[in-house]
Amino acid sequence: MLVAAPTQVDPHFRRAVLVMLEHSKDGALGLVLNQPTEIQAADALPDPLCELVPDTELIHVGGPVQPTAVIILAEFDTPERAAGLVIDRIGVVDPDGAIDDLSEHVGEVRVFSGYAGWAPGQLEAEIEQGAWIDVAAIAQDIFTGTPERLWREVLERKGGTFRLIARMPEDPSLN
Repeated sequence: MLVAAPTQVDPHFRRAVLVMLEHSKDGALGLVLNQPTEIQAADALPDPLCELVPDTELIHVGGPVQPTAVIILAEFDTPERAAGLVIDRIGVVDPDGAIDDLSEHVGEVRVFSGYAGWAPGQLEAEIEQGAWIDVAAIAQDIFTGTPERLWREVLERKGGTFRLIARMPEDPSLN
């Protein structure tokens, strides 16, 4: 995962935690995990995708790129059913795949609008400039019920000086 450093200047990523879906010589793609909207996922998705999500599940802003694009992550009973794995049994739902019986084969589900994308070399340059902190992902990060606390929790888990960063106020000048 990537965690936005306090020095991150892009407002789309202020205190953001991202799970990376792809990182290659052609660029990178990730999803912001801690920016829920007020939109109910079941109300916004077409049939039969809406049947995958509980009525209370909100759509999350996955990033500023293609905000009308929908990416769904789910915990699969059989990882081979995923279009691509992210971590453990959590993977991407293939909207063009057989989804009629998919609700019987997935546990938790999270819906994202848009994604974060980087051109070749762009993410590496941002990491080198200190805009991102690399943190090992755990499955519970993907489906957190407290997205407003995720940034702090992930940095606390990383430990060391990152615990101090996690405790910084959003605006240190007000401290």
